[in-house]
Amino acid sequence: MKAEFVKSVNDPEQLPTDGLPEVAFLGRSNVGKSSLINALVGQRKLAFTSNTPGRTQSLNFYRIDDRFYFVDLPGYGYARAPREASNEWAVLIEHYLRERKNRGTAFLVLDARRGWMEKDLDLKMWLEANGWPYVVVASKMDKLNQTEQQRGLKAIRQYAEPLPFSAVTGRGVREIWQAITKTHQ
Repeated sequence: MKAEFVKSVNDPEQLPTDGLPEVAFLGRSNVGKSSLINALVGQRKLAFTSNTPGRTQSLNFYRIDDRFYFVDLPGYGYARAPREASNEWAVLIEHYLRERKNRGTAFLVLDARRGWMEKDLDLKMWLEANGWPYVVVASKMDKLNQTEQQRGLKAIRQYAEPLPFSAVTGRGVREIWQAITKTHQ
């Protein structure tokens, strides 16, 4: 698989104009969106990962097999960044979500240890109201024992059926690719 970083976008004028479909990865800060992208493409360092929330501060575009983009969006919620920067991200994210016409499936990534939080539910409702197809991914499954995994998945299932995922073990990679290819053939 060919996967390459294309650009970081901080202004709507910088968005790609080649018309390739886009697969967006959305979720709270430090939920594992970048790790998910890396696991999907089989590269450890394509998308920058960090233990510090708020490191993704722009829309990061990765071209996949010259067929579509993965778009890593800044996380919402807690981030170690000035409020002004967080507000700028919010404006950029909102513009992207409202205005992009070549968007494909969105992946709403939740930390399996935390489940749904208010902003996750708000985003879920927004995606539904705007007709944007999405798939829920329960990340960080490797950080839970079997009982905790079942409890976490049950809590997430209150609102949507999740695809369990672990960047450490690779659990869920095949199923997530199936969801991507189903809408981008």
